[in-house]
Amino acid sequence: MKNFLLKYKKIIIVLTSIILFIGILFGGFAIYASFYYHANSELINSFINDTEVNKNSISKNATVYQKEESDIGFIFYPGGKVEHTAYEPLMYLLADQDITCFLVEMPFNLAIFNINAADNIIDSYSNINHWYIGGHSLGGAMASSFALKNDDIDGLILLGAYSTSDLSNKNIEVLSIYGSEDKVLNKEKYDECKANLPSDYQEIILEGGCHSYFGMYGMQDGDGIPSLTNEEQLNLTSTYIKEFINK
Repeated sequence: MKNFLLKYKKIIIVLTSIILFIGILFGGFAIYASFYYHANSELINSFINDTEVNKNSISKNATVYQKEESDIGFIFYPGGKVEHTAYEPLMYLLADQDITCFLVEMPFNLAIFNINAADNIIDSYSNINHWYIGGHSLGGAMASSFALKNDDIDGLILLGAYSTSDLSNKNIEVLSIYGSEDKVLNKEKYDECKANLPSDYQEIILEGGCHSYFGMYGMQDGDGIPSLTNEEQLNLTSTYIKEFINK
């Protein structure tokens, strides 16, 4: 009886320790996820004040931006720990150029938790014949992972991001844009991962641009000091993306 009680006590201690450990992990993650960069709603509303682009929710985690019907679709994955609506200005700019844009809201603002979010969008829009996917920072990396597995994707657009997936032998066009003052992007890793891209990929360095200004959420910790304004960087980025898609 005594041995049984000792074994029972040990089991209780072990189980309690496991539960506490799991609780600490979940608690720690909850605290981590609760701190994220919020969209600057006032600046965004001012930026998109006079637009003819229509915005509509198409699911609980995706929004479409469209001026008129187009056979070109662009799916965008937000940067890590950035509120997805911070990227609405870029969506509006591109939609105004007749590109149907889809902005995805990620669980916990982390694209790693829904890499295949683009699947449902592609399946729902049979009228779109040319699909592009892209993202900012972590969102760009996850978009490249999706592009690797999906043959519907014609092009990948990386903003302050790099591809950890090997696309070097895949028939896909790639555009990479980053700012000369970007201090958040791991440049060593970026250069290393160039080998994962097709040999004819296109790279554009925005002189005076930074990591944070691909969206409108203020300055990210550790970023460089830009000489471009937020609006200037977004306008340049949309122009280069439009040229890339229409080349």
